[in-house]
Amino acid sequence: MIGDVMTTQAPHHSVLLVGPRPASGSLAADLEADRFVVMLAADPDEVKGVLNSACPSAVIVDLDMPSSGGLEAVGLVREGGPDDPWDAAIPVLGVSGACEPHRVVRALERGADEVVGTPVAYVEILARLRALMRRADGEWSAGVLRVDDIVIDRRARRVTISDAPVVLSAKELGLLTALARDPRRVVSKQELLRDVWGYKSMGRTRTVDSHASRLRRKLAAASGGRRYVVNVWGLGYRLVADDA
Repeated sequence: MIGDVMTTQAPHHSVLLVGPRPASGSLAADLEADRFVVMLAADPDEVKGVLNSACPSAVIVDLDMPSSGGLEAVGLVREGGPDDPWDAAIPVLGVSGACEPHRVVRALERGADEVVGTPVAYVEILARLRALMRRADGEWSAGVLRVDDIVIDRRARRVTISDAPVVLSAKELGLLTALARDPRRVVSKQELLRDVWGYKSMGRTRTVDSHASRLRRKLAAASGGRRYVVNVWGLGYRLVADDA
């Protein structure tokens, strides 16, 4: 279900296709024609590599991969923990030529949002994919946040500083968005861990600190050293300093 990576002008979303090459080439080409950026992974190991370095808007998984590789890939996406850079709530569409009820149930139980049987027209895959992303966008809420020179396009999951793009992981983007909603308010680590990572208990993890440090470095590099992401000792973080 996947092929070579290509890019298009002004893409709206990116999609990770998981499955054997070159079977996915046709779907990749169709998605690129519809202005998606397509990323490829041939197996679960490659899935983790892509998710550690990119922030796809959705994932399409070939559930007919050998050795239950498709189910493993779905589970890997969903099992992302607080120290992983990707968003475990990414929309996941499973595709299978053997859509027996028990196989569909297994895929849904592992975390697929929907399963479609093949052969199927590309327009149906596209419609289902867009519906899943609309649902995810609605949960994220549409709109643009602006803080000084930072612009966060939540629907496109894109960040710029003075019109220059800033590449962030899913969790870094979630952290920035949480701080940008009220940039001078100190947001506690417990609140950030709950809202960005979905964890009820903070425990002993330093994941908020490590992600905040990476986010601070990226914003500083893109803004000529501007001081963003302020650590208020013992309390939490805010996006801008009092004197900003």
